[in-house]
Amino acid sequence: MEEKQEPSVRVVDRRWWARSGSEPVSDDAASTKPTYVEELERRVAEHAAQLQSYAADHRRALEEFEQARSRMRRDVARETERGKRAVLAELLDVLDNLDRALAAAAEAPASNQALVRGVELVRDQFVAKLAAFGVTKLPALGQPFDATRHEAVATAPVSDPAEHGAVVKVIKDGYAIGDELLRPASVVVGELREQA
Repeated sequence: MEEKQEPSVRVVDRRWWARSGSEPVSDDAASTKPTYVEELERRVAEHAAQLQSYAADHRRALEEFEQARSRMRRDVARETERGKRAVLAELLDVLDNLDRALAAAAEAPASNQALVRGVELVRDQFVAKLAAFGVTKLPALGQPFDATRHEAVATAPVSDPAEHGAVVKVIKDGYAIGDELLRPASVVVGELREQA
């Protein structure tokens, strides 16, 4: 078997009374420490500096981890909100179809009034559920055309100068969720035509 060698430690005896001479040494020489103590203090100082370095690296890594975690939470929340908005935008087509059904039923005979009332109740419930998610209908009729909130699908001749550039008919209602546009309103914009 191979024996482990102990690290060599050099010992210098600085005791004045152990020397051959009887005269005391100066205060500087008497206050110095043995070399093995100095070596141990140097090692302790190196290990303390290394420990401080590891602690600083640990704090830095922990801060980076916390930043990454908060960034991931924001990204997940943003993706969830984006998915929610996409689903709500798709459901607006269902609301449009309910509105079309009610418009068609207004022209139908009065014998179907119970069915029409049922469709109205379903539409009202659907609008209430959308409102619970923060979806609001944007007013468009009579408003000046705004390209950020309206989508012009046609123009219509108007004789009143006040209606020029204003929304004169709404094809599909626009909706917003909070301050953000969910779907622009499809509108017909009035255009002033000069009479000949």
